[in-house]
Amino acid sequence: MRGEACQILGSLLAATSLILSIFVHVGQINTTSLPRGISMVKINTSEYANTLSAITVNADKFDDIYTNNASAPLNEKQGLRQLYLFGLYSHCAYVNETSGICSKETIGVQYRPYDELTSDMPLKESTLTDSFHAFEPIRDSDHLGSEAKGAYWCILIGTILPFVAVATGWKKDNKWFFISTFSAIAGAIALLSAAAIWTDIVKRSQGLNSQVIGQDIPLGMTVSTGTGLYLLWASFATLLLSTLPFLLSCCTWRG
Repeated sequence: MRGEACQILGSLLAATSLILSIFVHVGQINTTSLPRGISMVKINTSEYANTLSAITVNADKFDDIYTNNASAPLNEKQGLRQLYLFGLYSHCAYVNETSGICSKETIGVQYRPYDELTSDMPLKESTLTDSFHAFEPIRDSDHLGSEAKGAYWCILIGTILPFVAVATGWKKDNKWFFISTFSAIAGAIALLSAAAIWTDIVKRSQGLNSQVIGQDIPLGMTVSTGTGLYLLWASFATLLLSTLPFLLSCCTWRG
């Protein structure tokens, strides 16, 4: 009975990890309520127009930097959006809390926030933005993008392996116990790698929050952690916990 309890516990924990990972995957694939609430990174740009006005000699107004058209296409200089949320397959831009549009879904999409922001800005504002040193934390799109893509493949592996662990963990045979244990351990390592990479990406991006322009004028953009990163860490933790009952079953079963 003790061995069966280990099997059940390990499988339940691995299944929980699998479900959490699936939630991470659906973040920002569209603007409906569930995907909209899950992202890896959030960037709020709502004060950027005020910053541009404050640093110009004639206090020009830059309200036209934004668009109120939620369906306006992205990356075509149709106007900046108030909120940008980045997921594993696409990013979505919102004119308010619920209305927005998502980019084309891509497997292993790269996280390139500076490129996405400036490609939405009208030409005048994007040219001015290019001159600001304050955007250095997110300007290196190639580096950030390649890291995010690498993390995606780790997450994908860390999603597949818990499924393998669940599928094999209930079979009463040392061979299957070994496979479930190995899958849980390897999956946990993959999820840990992905979570660490994304945590580093977010922390570096949050360097934008402390940036100022001119006479200590706040940049007007803030970066925050999305719920997807918390779900990713939770997925890693539950899969790591599942390794103990799987390992006990593997090492103690006599069939």
